[in-house]
Amino acid sequence: MTRFTDKTVLITGGTSGMGLATAHRLITEGAHVIVTGRAQQRVDQATAALGPRAFGVVADAADLRGLDVLMDTIKTRYGRLDVVFANAGVGTFVPFADITESDFDHAVDVNFKGVFFTIQKALPLIVDHGSIVINASWTLHRGNGILTLYSATKAAAHNLARTLAAELAPRGIRVNSISPGYIDTPMYPAAALSETETAAITGRIAAGRFGQPEEIATAVAFLASCEASYINGQDLVIDGGLVNAIIA
Repeated sequence: MTRFTDKTVLITGGTSGMGLATAHRLITEGAHVIVTGRAQQRVDQATAALGPRAFGVVADAADLRGLDVLMDTIKTRYGRLDVVFANAGVGTFVPFADITESDFDHAVDVNFKGVFFTIQKALPLIVDHGSIVINASWTLHRGNGILTLYSATKAAAHNLARTLAAELAPRGIRVNSISPGYIDTPMYPAAALSETETAAITGRIAAGRFGQPEEIATAVAFLASCEASYINGQDLVIDGGLVNAIIA
């Protein structure tokens, strides 16, 4: 498929996991992709793996000055953006009573403030009828005892998608979010879990397994493409049946 031929795409947190898989998918469909990461080595490794249609920038989504530099770089090199995948995020898996102010600030800075200002600062570059996809989480749909802070930031990110879908409607810019379930990524590697932990998790998933980053990439590519032209302000749950399927 060539749904993204010569389109320009920004993927924050694009050096591994879901971001990297999405970058690869969109490049195979003809896109020019800018990936960001916080470490130069990881950015270099990602762009080398992705090939000549990838361009890497060291940027922290929570650093507003860094975002300004990122957007200036994109404007100079490409002149526009057709798609933004606001993917950068951090996990905070701590019981509610143990969450510190530092934990709170870091999670909100990256998972919500970072998403908010990435989109705000990218907006002058996004073409009319472009697309924005925000990476939220299945946890905004179901409570989980040690994910209170993480879930709250992801719920805020999805609400941003809904409200921006309305605000940006006059320009034809669609805004949606995705809610991945348990995906085997460096942030949450399945191999690092014990057999008991793995069984406890997969036993709650109708598909009976962790998802793969490539499965998320397929969904992001769909939402960002013209094939999803009538999908706006929605959240697509990609969880193998974790949230809504009841396993007997």
